Amino acid sequence: MATAKELAGGAGDNTVVGPSILISGKLTGDEDLTVRGRVEGELTLSKTLIVETTGVVKANVAVRNAIVSGVVVGNINATESVELTRDGRMVGDIRAPRVIIVDGASFRGRVDMGEVEPGRVPVSRPAVTRPTVRPSAAPTRPMTPPARPTTVARPTPPPPAARPAAKPLPPPPPAAAGGAGASAAPKTEVSAPVPPVVGAGAKKKVVVKKKAR
Repeated sequence: MATAKELAGGAGDNTVVGPSILISGKLTGDEDLTVRGRVEGELTLSKTLIVETTGVVKANVAVRNAIVSGVVVGNINATESVELTRDGRMVGDIRAPRVIIVDGASFRGRVDMGEVEPGRVPVSRPAVTRPTVRPSAAPTRPMTPPARPTTVARPTPPPPAARPAAKPLPPPPPAAAGGAGASAAPKTEVSAPVPPVVGAGAKKKVVVKKKAR
């Protein structure tokens, strides 16, 4: 079993797997590891794993922290945190007390954040209550239709009293000559010559009015 520093080489406490390097097998290390190439098998680190955009890791990973900007196919078990950036792609399960998945990242798997720390209140989802159906102890009886109200016979009102006969109307006035309902003929004035009267010398004229029939 080789260490990451022996296979990839590195400066200080950071080991880099170059873009053209392929490591297959069981890999362990006590420093940070940056993957720009390809790692397959099993990976165990005591510090941080950084998978850059060109890196591909197909292995079960056990680290302290993991920052994924490339592709990881496998399970990650971290003692502190796991972060998937917007360029990260992962297929597998994550087990860590702190998990960060940035908007734009692609993840398919399960997340297990362990037990809730003391002093933290877990966010509880509203429980969906389902109705409980209990079998009825006694057999159900058919419902009896409600009794119809009894019709009460009402007394027949007496016939109305006979009203007195109406008084006969007076006869209409006689129609004028010329037919019933005929309108009266207009009055005409007829003047006739009056013979002279012998007297004081004054002449008088008498007007006689006759009704035309």
